[in-house]
Amino acid sequence: MPHADSGRPRVGVRDDVERALVVTAHPDDVDFGAGGTVAAWTTAGIEVTYCICTSGDAGGYDDTPREAMGPLRETEQQAAAAALGVKEVRFLRYPDGRLTPTIELRRDISREIRKARPQRVLAQSPEISWPRLGASHPDHRAAGEAALAAVYPDARNPFAHPELLQEEGLEAWTVGELWLMGAPDERINHIVDVTATFDRKIAALREHRSQTSHMDLEGTIRPWSEGWARRYEMPDGSLAEGFQVVSIR
Repeated sequence: MPHADSGRPRVGVRDDVERALVVTAHPDDVDFGAGGTVAAWTTAGIEVTYCICTSGDAGGYDDTPREAMGPLRETEQQAAAAALGVKEVRFLRYPDGRLTPTIELRRDISREIRKARPQRVLAQSPEISWPRLGASHPDHRAAGEAALAAVYPDARNPFAHPELLQEEGLEAWTVGELWLMGAPDERINHIVDVTATFDRKIAALREHRSQTSHMDLEGTIRPWSEGWARRYEMPDGSLAEGFQVVSIR
């Protein structure tokens, strides 16, 4: 686990958030990267919506027919979302493994922002984290770059993707806060205590049976969470998730 730049988080976050939108590349990404945090948000009464860019059709570790993998993973993500208190999950159904930050993807994420009207968006970092390369899958970075562009400037600009307003009646919406998961360690500036919601995170990950049935989830995830808690000098036994938080004006 990272050990440089120790100390407590250095950025404040909004306390007036009523709605949050999560944008990820694949089913299960949010559960690995931020499941405990999402559970904490929904417990606090925040309405969380998921926007999943692909259906994860290139994933899997068993003999599930390839044509069945996408629908299976969508079903798994719906169940995992329910375990965390998330009721709305939207799939953009771009091809898994071939995601790029196109204008079309930016438009489609902008659409979801304008629909959900969130004060906060959680997405994947568009940067590479070399010590944790698995978090920097090319699809993750593409989803993060497109989400960043959708948050600023696309969704707030009434003249960007004009069809969203002219044909769909979706008014421009300004997101005030962007959270990035899987960011390089030196970018992490906010920690969430997930000690009380860790079990729900694991329960959500277990719903992704096609991806996690071969894993020791508790043994894999707990050390990550313990490491972030130690880095930020939280009490012994604490568990945490780390993010790069960007305030947008």
